[in-house]
Amino acid sequence: MWKGPVVNRVSVLFRFLIPRFYDKAIMSRKLHARRIEGIDKNIWVEFSQMAADYKVVNLGQGFPDFSPPGFIQEAFCKAVNGGVPMHQYTRGFGHPPLVKILAKFFSRVVGREIDPMEDVLVTVGAYQALFCTFQALIDEGDEVIIVEPFFDCYQPMVMMAGGTPVYVPLKPREGCGPTMSSAQWVLSPEELASKFTPRTKAIVINSPNNPLGKVYLREELQMIADLCIKHDIICISDEVYEWLTYDGTKHVKIASLPGMWERTVTIGSAGKTFSATGWKVGWAIGSGRVVKHLKTVHQNSVYHCATAAQEAVAVGFLKEYDVFGTEDSYFHQLPVGLHEKRLRLANCLKSVGLKPIIPQGGYFMIADISDIKVNLTDPDTKDEPYDFRFVKWLIKEKGLATIPVSAFFSPEHRENFQKYIRFCFVKEDSTLKAAEDILRQWSDSK
Repeated sequence: MWKGPVVNRVSVLFRFLIPRFYDKAIMSRKLHARRIEGIDKNIWVEFSQMAADYKVVNLGQGFPDFSPPGFIQEAFCKAVNGGVPMHQYTRGFGHPPLVKILAKFFSRVVGREIDPMEDVLVTVGAYQALFCTFQALIDEGDEVIIVEPFFDCYQPMVMMAGGTPVYVPLKPREGCGPTMSSAQWVLSPEELASKFTPRTKAIVINSPNNPLGKVYLREELQMIADLCIKHDIICISDEVYEWLTYDGTKHVKIASLPGMWERTVTIGSAGKTFSATGWKVGWAIGSGRVVKHLKTVHQNSVYHCATAAQEAVAVGFLKEYDVFGTEDSYFHQLPVGLHEKRLRLANCLKSVGLKPIIPQGGYFMIADISDIKVNLTDPDTKDEPYDFRFVKWLIKEKGLATIPVSAFFSPEHRENFQKYIRFCFVKEDSTLKAAEDILRQWSDSK
């Protein structure tokens, strides 16, 4: 039992007679990589857990609580029952039927021929498409301009790639009336231009915007495109809500503007397109000379996406290709239905003293809570931004989950946007009714 060198016997004694000391000794070395320092907190983890713990009416997270359209569910069931090929690996950069129809569909939208095998990468949701883009294109010391408010993963993904985020906020125009639209939040051309330096590598835009709902006008996109071309940089355009626009607002792809195809990566999402967020099928589309670098990251991370889900999404787009632009298209039917939910929520918020900003597109509506007086006395939240404290109070005391909007701003601008909270209106009417009841009861009790 005790054969072997003395040092081995001492090691055995050390491990088994003093285990706690030994474990502490071997764990004293720093385990984490520097690139994840400062990005460990995540608003979705925190507030999703709170919503679950308090069993609230959830208008916080951005997912539909209704089923996807029947034809896409049928396509998924058929794929799952489609035999061995549907349960095994498919092409790593995208299931051939899916990349072919994505290329065919978006060639018509962008106005140029898209190569399905070179210009399209299918990913595990839009999230992974963004991750691949930042990892592939951003290097140590590169600056990335991020338009605020921004979906919160942009900042940590830029930092993990070694880049430096540079922020420029959309701001409401002065002199807006009592009912504000997201269209009234605009970029200052001079302020945006001032952010470009020799180190600028890319700009990130999101249209329709989460959380604001702004849909960029062609003229606004042209101003951004002119700067991209002038400074020879990449545009990363997050367009996951592209089909969800209201009141006649038209979504324009910046990649369709002259000179922008070769320098734009467009991010899309089947989850948002077909109301099936749990499928986690996304894509990045752009010039093959750019997308090939995203493929390198993809093949060395997840490598492959679920075959059956890709097959079902391909069937969905095939159907939509034939009915696109007609009333039979789900891309027409979904925003028509959501238009009514959006107006319903806006009217409810107004009736209880909140000031909603009417979104032109997307899933969300933000509201100004400045006129609502609440005694926020929870000592656990006293050092947090006002909107964080308000949302936590709303969850704990009223049973309604929303999201604080300052989470979508940089530390340097966050303080100016602490009086807004975000509501998701892509919910069943019964969910919206339950939220209305909570808000009205609260208003009546004040």
